[in-house]
Amino acid sequence: MAQRRAKQPDAVARIVEDWARERPGLDTSPLEVLARLHRAYLQYQSRLTAQIEKHGLSVAGFDVLTALRRAGAPYRLTAGQLAASGLISSAGVTLRLDRLENDGLLVRERDAADRRVVYSRLTHAGLRKVDEVFAEHLENERRMLGGLSLTERRQLARLLSGLEHSIVESDSAAATG
Repeated sequence: MAQRRAKQPDAVARIVEDWARERPGLDTSPLEVLARLHRAYLQYQSRLTAQIEKHGLSVAGFDVLTALRRAGAPYRLTAGQLAASGLISSAGVTLRLDRLENDGLLVRERDAADRRVVYSRLTHAGLRKVDEVFAEHLENERRMLGGLSLTERRQLARLLSGLEHSIVESDSAAATG
C-alpha cells in the first residue's frame, strides 16, 4: 500500500478559506471538486507530455497511434474513424497523419473496392513504437496513481465517470431551465 504524507492544506483549500472569509454566504463546494480536478489534470498533462515527447511523438500523434493499435490487425482506420475513436478531435487529423507518415509510423492506403476511401495503417515501425511507448505510458500512469490504493482507484474511476455524466447532463438541464 502506498505511504501517505501528512496532509497540508493545498492551494484549493486556501482559496476556499479565502472565499469563506471574504464572501461567507457563497457555496464554494464546486471548487473543492472541479478546481482540484483541474489542478490534477495540469499535473498529469505535463507528466504525460514529457514521457511521450521523449520518444519524438506529440500527444496528438500518440493518440492516433494508440487508436490504430486498438483497432487490431491490420491496424488501419479512416480519418473519420480516427476522429470518432474518442480521444482524437477531427480538427487537425490530417496534419497528425502527415507527420506520422513522414516519420514512417503509418502509411495511407486506398480501399481496393472504393478508391475514395483512404485508410491510415500502422507500419511495422509504428507498431513497435506504439507498443513500446504505450507500455511506458501505463507505467507512468501507475506511478502517478501510486498514492492511491486499488480500491481508491476503482472508487475514483466510478466517481469520475459519474462526474463526466453530470457535466454532460448539465448542458441539457441548462437548455431546459
